[in-house]
Amino acid sequence: MIKAVFFDIDGTLVPFKSHSVPESTRNAISTIRKKGIKVFICTGRPIQFIDNLEGVEYDGMVTVTGALCIDAEGNVIGCKYIPKNNVKSLIDYLKCQKNPTPFMAVAKNKMYANNLEHEDVMNIVKFLNVPSLDYYPLEEALSDDLLQLIGFFREEEEDYLKKFVLKDCTSMRWHESFADIVAEGVSKSAGIDTIIDYYGIDLSETMAFGDGGNDIPMLDHAALSIVMGNANDKVKEHADYVTDDVDKDGVWHALHHYGLLD
Repeated sequence: MIKAVFFDIDGTLVPFKSHSVPESTRNAISTIRKKGIKVFICTGRPIQFIDNLEGVEYDGMVTVTGALCIDAEGNVIGCKYIPKNNVKSLIDYLKCQKNPTPFMAVAKNKMYANNLEHEDVMNIVKFLNVPSLDYYPLEEALSDDLLQLIGFFREEEEDYLKKFVLKDCTSMRWHESFADIVAEGVSKSAGIDTIIDYYGIDLSETMAFGDGGNDIPMLDHAALSIVMGNANDKVKEHADYVTDDVDKDGVWHALHHYGLLD
């Protein structure tokens, strides 16, 4: 019996073109919650980037790829920060570059960044419809507790950063232009464990919806994994069930397939 369903946002709840949750998805989520099934958002986005869930009812969130878990009122259930020595190593590394690799740094209440005018940053901000925010200089991030780094580097630079700079971190990539970087041990699957432990739910009672590479740990971990039709073939290999695209009522069809809307 399913007691908790975890939903990714981008490409799962929200289409990349409309940036708005389909009505069928909102209605389906409302229906399962009325039946006593808890709904959790499970996203790589920091809280500051989440402004596209209007009309969606939920019981909590796994944010920044699992680094920060909160209940529906925003109370912290669990969090894990990037080690300070890794942040210092990154800042020192970027100071040595003539054209520094763009990075964003995510804290609970602040965002830090460098090189925001970089083409890759501008394209992703537009692609994800990221809300307009105030960013503080990246150098100041060392004085804060960071949940996540967003690095706009290519894969060839990623190997160097992992080996020599961000030694105690894990990077997850679902777009070729950037990677989400969190402390070692942080993942959406670990976030699921934090949530279900808090609410007294067994892993065998969980279902997860996703579409991107950073969803794979969550899809492999949940009892039932649903992959959206708009996902690539690599992600679909991790599905118990492949549903329709996000903007073709994919969430509704999957929940109906498993009898959760009856």
